[in-house]
Amino acid sequence: MKATLFLLLLLCGFRLSAQEKPIPKPEYVIIANDKIITMKEVEDYGKRDYVKSMSKGVSEEMRNELAKKFGEKIGEKEFIIIIDLFTEKEHAERLAQASTAPIDTSSKKNPVDEFKLKVGDTAKDVAIEMVDGKGFNLSDLKGKVVLLNFWATWCAPCLMEFTEIPEKILVPFKNQEFIFVPISIGESKEVVLKKMDDLKKYGAHFNSGIDPEKKIWNQYATKSIPKSCIIDKKGVVRYLSVGNAEGNVDKLAVEIKKLLKE
Repeated sequence: MKATLFLLLLLCGFRLSAQEKPIPKPEYVIIANDKIITMKEVEDYGKRDYVKSMSKGVSEEMRNELAKKFGEKIGEKEFIIIIDLFTEKEHAERLAQASTAPIDTSSKKNPVDEFKLKVGDTAKDVAIEMVDGKGFNLSDLKGKVVLLNFWATWCAPCLMEFTEIPEKILVPFKNQEFIFVPISIGESKEVVLKKMDDLKKYGAHFNSGIDPEKKIWNQYATKSIPKSCIIDKKGVVRYLSVGNAEGNVDKLAVEIKKLLKE
């Protein structure tokens, strides 16, 4: 009896240990001048105006070529950032041009202006097809706070956001009147299913909608992703978010919590 009890406790202990083990998160791998550099180095290049261009994500073929050189630490293709730097000559020429160029005093456009809806508008009622085959209309969710999120499988900031959402939003609001509706834009069901399966290793165990012809997207927003729209229980847009800057998911959680109390 004691041996059986000990064995049960031991098994439970193993189970608990496995659950408490932190889920690994993806990290960006940044390459400039044909070498891997740190984010601090990127910031330094940026401050000195040496960054010519930056691209997030590479093809699978390029990722495999980079892996031959740098090893498997190169990671997944979506999280590779390639930075092109100005040469010393190009940099000197830019400085000379900047000293004689007129100062641009025009105001920068607010990223939230990329939405076709504004805070206070009634959310567009759209039919949403999920990758698991289920479907519903957005209006069916009245009575719940809805986090509508637009993403794509090739969008690294979108995928990074997905690794934070379970811990910061899905778990805290699990038993409340809340639902998360991510919608992949411009991609087939097969592509989205494969990526959702890949994301499980980062703790992203949730369903996703698909919008292969961008019919939903075209009613809500334009330009960059990720974009998030929080809709209250009455179906009214209450918060809009663009990108995945540090702390962005925390802000979404704060807004959701406010609306759940109303």
